[in-house]
Amino acid sequence: MKRTAKETSESWARISRRGLILGGLQLGFAGALALRMRYMQVDQADEFRLLAEENRINLRLIPPSRGQIFDREGRVIAANEPAYRITIVREEAEDVDAALEALGRIVRLDPDEIERARAEMARSAPFLPVTVADRVSWEEVSRVAVNAPALPGVSPEVGLSRVYPHDGTFAHVVGYVGPVSDRDLARYEDPEPVLRIPRFQVGKVGVERNYEEELRGRAGAKRVEVNAVGRVMRELDRREGEAGADVQLTVDAELQNYVQARLGEESASVVVMDLAEGDLLAISSAPSYDPNKFVRGISVGDYGIYRENERRPLASKTVQDAYPPGSTFKMVTALAAMDAGVVSPSETVWCPGHLDVGGRRFHCWKRAGHGHMNFEQSLRESCDVYYYDLALKVGIEKIAETARRLGLGEVHDIPMSAVTDGLIPDKAWKRANRGAEWVIGDTVNASIGQGFVLSSPLQQAVMAARLATGRSISPRLVKSIDGIEAPGRPGAPMGFNETHLQRIREAMFAVSNNRRGTAYGSRIIDDAMRMAGKTGTSQVRNITAAERARGVTRNEDLPWNRRDHALFVNFAPYEAPRIAVAVVVEHGGGGSAAAAPIARDVTLQALFGGDPPLDAYPTKDRDRIREQQDRMAAEREERLRAWQSRA
Repeated sequence: MKRTAKETSESWARISRRGLILGGLQLGFAGALALRMRYMQVDQADEFRLLAEENRINLRLIPPSRGQIFDREGRVIAANEPAYRITIVREEAEDVDAALEALGRIVRLDPDEIERARAEMARSAPFLPVTVADRVSWEEVSRVAVNAPALPGVSPEVGLSRVYPHDGTFAHVVGYVGPVSDRDLARYEDPEPVLRIPRFQVGKVGVERNYEEELRGRAGAKRVEVNAVGRVMRELDRREGEAGADVQLTVDAELQNYVQARLGEESASVVVMDLAEGDLLAISSAPSYDPNKFVRGISVGDYGIYRENERRPLASKTVQDAYPPGSTFKMVTALAAMDAGVVSPSETVWCPGHLDVGGRRFHCWKRAGHGHMNFEQSLRESCDVYYYDLALKVGIEKIAETARRLGLGEVHDIPMSAVTDGLIPDKAWKRANRGAEWVIGDTVNASIGQGFVLSSPLQQAVMAARLATGRSISPRLVKSIDGIEAPGRPGAPMGFNETHLQRIREAMFAVSNNRRGTAYGSRIIDDAMRMAGKTGTSQVRNITAAERARGVTRNEDLPWNRRDHALFVNFAPYEAPRIAVAVVVEHGGGGSAAAAPIARDVTLQALFGGDPPLDAYPTKDRDRIREQQDRMAAEREERLRAWQSRA
């Protein structure tokens, strides 16, 4: 069918429009292609030239600077110091054995370090640097740098490593850092990439572990150009990381150092607690260990020495260990009885040296007995029979309730490792844990802090603090994080009758200041600083009837690990309490002989903020205290010089 002129014209018009559209698309595509080619050939010419010349660009993480830890006065107790190391990148070295052999001809390599490095390379990505020599000297770094062309994949680096300038003084509080382990990675659902850097340090115990994320910071990154043999040619760009937060603790470094020195090699612990905000001014376990040995991985020999020491230097005795509180628990029994209305201050109990209950004889520590005892006399002279009698009247449930209100049997919230809750037993506990019913003898034992009752030195300090203030004060160890103050824990009134609390305080004052008091020999002479306290002795072995018949063996005649524990708790000054102190000396014998003198010395040191005047001590102690102060001053100077030379 022949088209008309009009139809032909319309057909050509449609074809022309389609052609224009198609041509435009082709032209646009060609233009975009030309622009892309120009961008790749001109703008990115340098980068593609690197690739063309068999070079490559690597992205490497920059470990962040770890936050420092300070004491309450701003003195550093966990710092960072520059550390030189030599690393190797497996994929850049190609022949690792040859590279290590060549490196060994230039610097001394520790065979153990090399084996550790090989293990790290086996489980790490091939592009990650692995440390083969740590803490090397500047001269060794220089030799490696000069011989760089012959050491493919090997690089000297400078980084930061943790250092603890006070050595073992804060070991149980601050803890230590160490290389990331599989166990550390298992703590996180999606571990940060920086944790996979070999030898990256993370907190293992103590504050270092509990505040790991705050202290760690955030990693940075850098792009570096490396050549075909893995040698770093230049750094292309860098994004700095974010340093970790600084943490300030409530402890006083000078007081903590004094306490540690005062304890010496005793297996013992001391807690000093401020009564205004609950700040822990000192929290010390002895003997201690050097956390610096753990930073780079402790040797088998050094760890064996710590592990085999019967005085357990690795244990945080202040919070981890729980002991029978002995006679320091008598304030709990007395307060429970007063609160229940079953005792009056003037009421007396006859102590013949024992009490027969349920067919069993419970002995007083004084074999001949104390005679008639009222409440103040019973606490002052630590008569056991008086508290046996109270316990029979008040019962275990009321005693347990009072103990918990005073902070015993509670896990206190401080960032230390393995904090124990101790044990305040009652009928339900024994039924659930021992499968037996509570008997009257259990109550009698508990009344003097024996039997099932257990408490930590920290809990003992909290008990003393609550008795002194009448408030549910709780311990605080962290003062601030990155300058932001943590809230204090002064606590609210506990609801005990103030008259009852005052009677207990007066009796504790008599313990330390009355000539018949068990701690009179460790009294404070300065009237403005006098303390109120309580001695305690907790048995670690059963005394048989046969032994009692022939005479109980003296502690000093027993092997060390079979002697009684010595305890003492106190608060001071008596008229306006500022601090509470708890001391436990493992296998120290009697609390009056072993624990009370330590508590008195520590209390005065804390109250005076340094060495107290000699006239604050009884005359018989002044020569010993003068010698002690001179010796400790010399030790402080030696530590200061050592730290200054290290810095």
